[in-house]
Amino acid sequence: MADGCACDRHANVYLSVDHALERGLSVADPLTETETLPLKQAIGRVLAEDCTSKVDMPAFDNSAMDGYAIRTRDLGDGPVFELPVAGRVAAGDPGDHDAPEGSALRIFTGAPVPPDFDAVLMQEDCDLVIDRVRFSRRPKPGQNIRRAGEDLFAGGPILQRGCEIGPREVAALASAGYGEVLVFRKLKVTIFSTGSELRQPGEPLGLGQIYNSNRYMLLALLQKPWIELNDRGPVEDDPARLGRVLREACDTSDLIVTTGGVSVGDEDHMPRLFSEIGGETDVMKVAMKPGKPVIFGRRGRALYVGLPGNPVSAYVTWQIIGSQMMARRAGLRHMPQTPVQAVLAEPLHRHAGRQEYRPAQIDGTSPDGLPRLRLMAPSYSGRVALLAQADGLVIIPAEAEDLPAGHTLELLRF
Repeated sequence: MADGCACDRHANVYLSVDHALERGLSVADPLTETETLPLKQAIGRVLAEDCTSKVDMPAFDNSAMDGYAIRTRDLGDGPVFELPVAGRVAAGDPGDHDAPEGSALRIFTGAPVPPDFDAVLMQEDCDLVIDRVRFSRRPKPGQNIRRAGEDLFAGGPILQRGCEIGPREVAALASAGYGEVLVFRKLKVTIFSTGSELRQPGEPLGLGQIYNSNRYMLLALLQKPWIELNDRGPVEDDPARLGRVLREACDTSDLIVTTGGVSVGDEDHMPRLFSEIGGETDVMKVAMKPGKPVIFGRRGRALYVGLPGNPVSAYVTWQIIGSQMMARRAGLRHMPQTPVQAVLAEPLHRHAGRQEYRPAQIDGTSPDGLPRLRLMAPSYSGRVALLAQADGLVIIPAEAEDLPAGHTLELLRF
């Protein structure tokens, strides 16, 4: 772990969000194990190699329109031109038509343009009279023809290692001739929530008990094709059992994510237990609201992220820090989150101190075309309903105090 880490959990040391993220990313070394998969099975996985095109794209000169292929040298002075139609070329045809000089070919979008033909007329610009095509606009050489290699020549770069293979990426790979690709193996992730007060949704609640919303939130956040997820469910605040579950998770996982037990209470066991099973821990107070306490740890190949127990705190900490650590561990290229500009619909009154990520709703548009934001209640770290009703998290800088209506801030949209 990093030198000088705030490993005393009672230390009054606050890290900026950027510094905390930097520390987290520094211990999240990417996977190295890979596998080769057929292209269909690789959808959603993380590419483990730079890919270059195996063919020219497009592979041959082809028509960009339905219409008529001609040789511009066959045209006289006009103003009206007329050529006999000597045949047709459809997509999938070999395109080796031997049409006589001074003739045209009926051609369709995507069909190969035969050699020696150098322009395609749009059918809307032509009249067909029996078997002759008539038109009044002289085409230019190359008109409505997609040239071989104009998108990319064979050997040109397609995708970089570390991208997630989504619809656009898989289309590019298929067009470039890839029947199979090298991907990183799935990231093995174990999750569990800590707390003797936790009950499953649908069960009756006793005094002091709450439903385990964090478990389902993590299940939803981690439903990704490049993750192999192990859900250990809730674990009560029993140090012996927590230690066993944590050790087993370290032995079988690339990443462990827990909620609860990371603060300074008597039942907050996670930092001590992770150290007792041989792990290195970085216990931090991050200058962010919500989500101040967070743990990073390593034991062998296992990376550990301990999130706060309050649901909104857990969600925000995961989105801002944990998710980027996980992405790096899985081999994904680091892609910083990109907020959008938005303006306050009402004045904001607060004390400077921590960078805040407050749930906000979009309420119309400003005269400048920016989203107008209505901030939700200032005390929200455990109020999941507010989070569900929000459109995103507005970023309020640590130094900000009173801000007027119309002030521009950044918004992380959901």
